[in-house]
Amino acid sequence: MNAAVRATVRVGLYTGAKVYFVHEGYQGLVDGGDHIRLATWESVSMMLQLGGTVIGSARCKDFRSREGRMTAARNLVKLGITNLCVIGGDGSLTGANEFRTEWSGLLADLVKAGKETNIESSHLNIVGMVGSIDNDFCGTDMTIGTDSALHRIIEVVDAITTTAQSHQRTFILEVMGRHCGYLALVTALACGADWVFIPEMPPDEGWEDHLCRRLTNQRARGSRLNVIIVAEGAMSRDGQPITSEQIKKLVTDRLGFDTRTTVLGHVQRGGTPSAFDRILGSRMGVEAVMALLEATPDTPACVVSLSGNQAVRLPLMECVQVTKDVTAAMAEGRFEDAIKLRGNNINVAIMNIGAPCAGMNAAVRAAVRMGIIQGHNMLAIHDGFDGLAQGQIEPITWTSVSGWTGKGGSMLGTKRSQPGKMLEEISQNIAKFSIHALVIIGGFEAYVGGLEMVQAREKYEEMCIPIVVIPATVSNNVPGSDFSIGADTALNTITSTCDRIKQSAAGTKRRVFIVETMGGYCGYLATMAGLAAGADAAYIFEEKFAIKDLEVNVQHLLEKMKTTVKRGLILRNEKSNANYTTDFIFNLYSEEGKGIFDCRKNVLGHMQQGGTPTPFDRNFGTKMGAKSVLWLTEKLKECYRHGRIFANTPDSACVLGMRKRALTFQPLADLKEDTDFEHRIPKTQWWLKIRPIMKILAKYDIKLDTSEHTDMEHVIKKRSPLGK
Repeated sequence: MNAAVRATVRVGLYTGAKVYFVHEGYQGLVDGGDHIRLATWESVSMMLQLGGTVIGSARCKDFRSREGRMTAARNLVKLGITNLCVIGGDGSLTGANEFRTEWSGLLADLVKAGKETNIESSHLNIVGMVGSIDNDFCGTDMTIGTDSALHRIIEVVDAITTTAQSHQRTFILEVMGRHCGYLALVTALACGADWVFIPEMPPDEGWEDHLCRRLTNQRARGSRLNVIIVAEGAMSRDGQPITSEQIKKLVTDRLGFDTRTTVLGHVQRGGTPSAFDRILGSRMGVEAVMALLEATPDTPACVVSLSGNQAVRLPLMECVQVTKDVTAAMAEGRFEDAIKLRGNNINVAIMNIGAPCAGMNAAVRAAVRMGIIQGHNMLAIHDGFDGLAQGQIEPITWTSVSGWTGKGGSMLGTKRSQPGKMLEEISQNIAKFSIHALVIIGGFEAYVGGLEMVQAREKYEEMCIPIVVIPATVSNNVPGSDFSIGADTALNTITSTCDRIKQSAAGTKRRVFIVETMGGYCGYLATMAGLAAGADAAYIFEEKFAIKDLEVNVQHLLEKMKTTVKRGLILRNEKSNANYTTDFIFNLYSEEGKGIFDCRKNVLGHMQQGGTPTPFDRNFGTKMGAKSVLWLTEKLKECYRHGRIFANTPDSACVLGMRKRALTFQPLADLKEDTDFEHRIPKTQWWLKIRPIMKILAKYDIKLDTSEHTDMEHVIKKRSPLGK
């Protein structure tokens, strides 16, 4: 929430508006006085890494009455506030819409009662942002706080599984979600749970027998632990609660397994926000101010939502109504049945290419298990294209990938070698092992390797098989996808490191840190880490900079040291400029800052590639792995209908990527035109449009290049006072 507050304040100030904090939610709106205070640029400094909300939140009975809302209206009128930004759940947003609807009537009552005589505005603009760890609001893919809650849950699950394996125990973990099973479902995907109970999909009758059989079979296969995830609102089809204690008693009495329960409770709400939540909150805060800028008296109240990769505005009450309809449907017992898919018995091979990254194993696990569900024989190729050429290929089973979701690196092994010089051997082994389809998980090398295999189809008929490339790299530089598996984990590593660095700088005062990030020529990590960590600048290859730009940034830091925020953070992408190296920038800042501030340098290196994958990467990898196999299954059905040569068409070899709002398959050949092969980056990169957000949130005053369209372009052009 604090990232959203910070972004709203700073972008609001940038547009020339006065921005106020309303402390303690609607209660502060009703109480007025010191609860409504002016916000300054510095007042939102050092907020990004804080959990909760620094302006407080409280439930308010007074605001539910018309008299209470009239008092709140009077407090806003006194200060001339005409725009209200509300961060909360469906209850808070419903209250905001009702307040807006009644606004004219409330003002009339105030005048009639003689409490106000000079009222400037007859309408109130409202924009909402959804803050809820349950992710229970319809209309947005993710609510602010959900990803951080998943981080807390997965930290606990990872800790529990070690002791569970040691003692051969069954653990039942209860997570929040009274009416929404999102946390439980994604946790189950991310940790490879044996069973999950969610309110939206109660288990079929006789689930007790099914669960016991499942746990028994897992133990028979050699598994030393069982994990069951339960949402707090889980229930049976007749509406009776299913509790963690009830499940524990079932497992203990029937199977005699040593069973433990853990109820996480409010630990899920606390802690440091994840990089995803910081960026999400920042983007939503910016979009909220833009919505208020463009609002008219006839504009309906809107809520800022995330659809795929896009920040969008949706009608507030339509989303609230759909959210309530979902709850009502569950209460009435209208549950959808799960659909099970079956496929042909074929051989699907999986391999990792390029540098390892967190989340690769989650994608492999999902692909293997989805393939087995489809009835396929799954094959593991070790050590990338080298392993394919040398015949390092073996069957991989359901239990082989147990526990892989939470493991970093690449369990299959990976190398950067390309297939170009090994095509003869590769084609022979494709035939020898009867490989009918191929999943390639990796970075830019995986993309180029897939292209080389497609180009070799004319000479080697064995390569006329469906191929799917799943982007997995910390650099996030694979054409055809806005996100790559592993980038979120790397981003969180950088962000947490920068948090510690800033904490050190805040303690010593007058210190500037220069931090070098990975990414090759792609500036995604530097830019997003700059946004998540509140950096003063981020130097990247895609946005050219010269000595004058460095001088401007040095001058900005010299001025910043005169304020209460006596610290600085500069990020530099490792290949942003061949001449303006990290050492050069460090020396320049050190020299120019003499007597005002001193500098320190950090090169983060390969720590960005390691570590346990974040919930986002586990979930994203699971989705990508499963979807890739389903697509290959459909392609193989077409192959069997039309003959093997059908797999020689361009659309039989694709990159599976997130494009704006959806996962899409794009032919490798079609992506060549959008690829800068020399610098190993796409020619079009979506995140460049949000770089101005980082700049605006970092500096008091800045001139931005608007020669190219950005998400902030019309804010910059409309830099007229917004109001209050």
